[in-house]
Amino acid sequence: MDKDLTMERELTMEFARVTEAAALASARWVGRGNKEAADDAAVQAMRSVFDTIRMSGTVVIGEGEMDEAPMLYIGEKVGSGEPPELDVAVDPLEGTNIVAKGLAGAIAVVAIAKKGGLLHAPDMYMDKIAVGPQAKGKIHLDASVQDNLRSVAQALGKSMDDLTVVIMDRPRHDKIIHEVREAGARIRLITDGDVSPAVACAIEGTGIDIMMGVGGAPEGVLAAAALRCLGGEMQGRLWPENDADVLRAKSLGILDVSKLLTMNDLVCSDDVFFAATGITEGPLLKGVHFTAQGALTHTVVMRGKTGTVRFIEARHSFDKKPAYAMKGVI
Repeated sequence: MDKDLTMERELTMEFARVTEAAALASARWVGRGNKEAADDAAVQAMRSVFDTIRMSGTVVIGEGEMDEAPMLYIGEKVGSGEPPELDVAVDPLEGTNIVAKGLAGAIAVVAIAKKGGLLHAPDMYMDKIAVGPQAKGKIHLDASVQDNLRSVAQALGKSMDDLTVVIMDRPRHDKIIHEVREAGARIRLITDGDVSPAVACAIEGTGIDIMMGVGGAPEGVLAAAALRCLGGEMQGRLWPENDADVLRAKSLGILDVSKLLTMNDLVCSDDVFFAATGITEGPLLKGVHFTAQGALTHTVVMRGKTGTVRFIEARHSFDKKPAYAMKGVI
């Protein structure tokens, strides 16, 4: 068997261990009102497990610049230093406010691609629209809300009033929310964290058909990696708030901030992995459930090259866990 192929298959499960560790660590902070502590616990756990993996990874989407984050900062090296060379996008805790308040939908997430495979998205806003494989090719970010909803409903074989749209509950989305309601579609408002609902668009049984609105640009790349594995589609456009955002984008090689970013811009090949573990209950994944001896986790792992999607329900015994996997768990 090809050695590289064997190694890639092994990496699939290794990335599941990374997100499981982050989810376990941050889940201890659910509902305790301390989003910084929850995020720090997730970062420590994720970083520790990454260092046990045979890979030479460079963080291209992370917790910020070197002077902003002590770990998992942009440009940081992770892994053993051995081949393959990989780009790494992380969000150890997607939904810090969700965890702090004990709400639904927080996840720990990573996306991995061969070097140069992921857009180096600046830490700023992005206007996005995401759908699953059945509606691929039927959307356009510049089309009207009504036209996009009509096209998606037709592609899915649904009536408009059976269509469910996920939108982040922000004043900037008042116009979109009004237009969706005028069109007759259903809305599921979320408080934070748009990676999980974007991915859920492409997984049958989640009850989500389309995600739209302005959210984080790094989260857009993470979601696009999963949608690439699932055959779905995302389009985006950077949404700078000031001149500093424009300069930030240009420093990362995005010279035209008004450019429509397609899937090939966000994730340029199928040679990509995606893994996410639920922290609190959500449409895509169950949350961490603590038991007398340990905890239960629910993880999804995807590989773009093969289109394989695995849902993993794991039982963790804390007295047998290695120390590096328990970083941040109190």
